[in-house]
Amino acid sequence: MNAAVRWRDALDAWSIPESILAQAPQSPWIHPPVLFEVPDVITMSPSHDRAREALNETGSVLDVGCGGGIAAFACTPPATRVLGVDHQSEMLIMFAAEAARRGVDVETFDGFWPAIAADVPSADVVTAHHVVYNVGDIVPFLTALSDHAHRRVVLEMPQQHPLATLSGAWEHFWQLTRPTTPTPDDLIDVLSEMGIAASSELWSGPMRVETNLDQAAHFTRIRLCLAPEREGEVREYLAAHPAPAQRELATIWWDV
Repeated sequence: MNAAVRWRDALDAWSIPESILAQAPQSPWIHPPVLFEVPDVITMSPSHDRAREALNETGSVLDVGCGGGIAAFACTPPATRVLGVDHQSEMLIMFAAEAARRGVDVETFDGFWPAIAADVPSADVVTAHHVVYNVGDIVPFLTALSDHAHRRVVLEMPQQHPLATLSGAWEHFWQLTRPTTPTPDDLIDVLSEMGIAASSELWSGPMRVETNLDQAAHFTRIRLCLAPEREGEVREYLAAHPAPAQRELATIWWDV
């Protein structure tokens, strides 16, 4: 079995069992807005450093799965032009508004990568932060990133699947054991099979979480496919099992 197939199969194992999904009162695939807010001052990280060092005094950044745009706006300056790709139009509205606030040229593209890649211009640096765990068919995704970069591609990903933070809750409420793969090493294996000699760096960064316990319980209850009347139980669980202050991350990059 090659690395790309192992990657796909490992992600498939994270699917929520149909017996649980069928009784969910609403879709569990939601994202708390706090995850996409762009601070006035963006704290630099290895991911931002690797992107910035590939830019000159000016330049362009293509941010795939851009959300609010932290990956792109960490590079402005020196970048003077940003392009954002996302399949949620509200994220692109946030991205464009942030570019206007910072006085940066901007262009946005609504759709899934790489399906819309042919309609998107290339850029000096291409970034994709916290996206790859959502991509089962990983080789076309990575190929399109490389094809759109003049200088470098920079990925950022947690060292464990982002849903791993809820593994204990799934065990508690559903007696469901969650997987432990894939990992950044698995992605490096895919890139190696593609003939891409990528570099990687492991590091720790602050965990971006909903700090309001009631809001956190609401989002978590939905993500766990639980009924509204169980929100109090989820709140008690979260109070007893607070989210860690730090998360373990990986930066993976390669030059083109």
